[in-house]
Amino acid sequence: MTKAERQAALATVAIFAVGAGIAWAGSQGGVATVGGWPVFAACAALSFLINGAVFIHAYTRQTEHFFDLTGSITYLTLVVVALTLGNADPRALILGTLIGVWALRLGTFLFQRIRRDGGDGRFDALKPSFPRFFMTWMLQGLWVLLTAACALAAMTTATPVPLGGFALVGVALWLVGFGVEVTADRQKQAFRAQPENEGRFIQTGLWAWSRHPNYFGEITLWIGVAVVALPALAGWQYATLISPVFVYLLLTRISGVPLLEARGKKRWGDDPAYQAYREKTPVLMPRPPRSA
Repeated sequence: MTKAERQAALATVAIFAVGAGIAWAGSQGGVATVGGWPVFAACAALSFLINGAVFIHAYTRQTEHFFDLTGSITYLTLVVVALTLGNADPRALILGTLIGVWALRLGTFLFQRIRRDGGDGRFDALKPSFPRFFMTWMLQGLWVLLTAACALAAMTTATPVPLGGFALVGVALWLVGFGVEVTADRQKQAFRAQPENEGRFIQTGLWAWSRHPNYFGEITLWIGVAVVALPALAGWQYATLISPVFVYLLLTRISGVPLLEARGKKRWGDDPAYQAYREKTPVLMPRPPRSA
């Protein structure tokens, strides 16, 4: 086993440990109907089981084509389980709808993109290695669990709370974030579809306001989900508010912005136009375009 594989194995253990901790915290004060298991804990286990099952196919076929689609299916499955076995009160229905709409839209978009563009180069070095590829799928299981954690806790609580102002504010934030993410993705897709833009970087539309407007939208919508869920949480369930924090840290410090910024510098770093774009355009928080 190589050093990278040993690190992946240790990371997988850490992933399971974090997942178990969140499963325990989110289950406190929650409904318990699955063979004595809290519904929240059952959802946590399902998140890893679904990704583990698809991993077997992915490793055997050496393909990552169903990675993003599996993430969306996992979100949808957890929402259905939480609504069916938890509380189908108005707050739970709102949270389930917000997550379901987002997961359907993003999963479909990413799956169509990988079918159109081919494989994802980020997986090339991972697929041949069982420990590293398996760790990637388990990380997705943790990603789904952590991002949806506060919503799942609110949807499975044994003491539902009536809707109030938090729900209105949260839904408004989600609508803003979802609108920004969808618009940014469509603008970039349309830009890349133009032959004359081959090898160029986008700097129009929302991309003139932010270098990563789609990530800003995703962070904002998950903050909205957390705001809707907040009034229904109590005690250790507050630990599930790690959801929007996790999304922010992952997208801005680990897998999202850092990877794309490094890729952009490698590809266009010597281009004066790209240098000017970086100078005048914020990394994440949108700001009206200004002159260099």
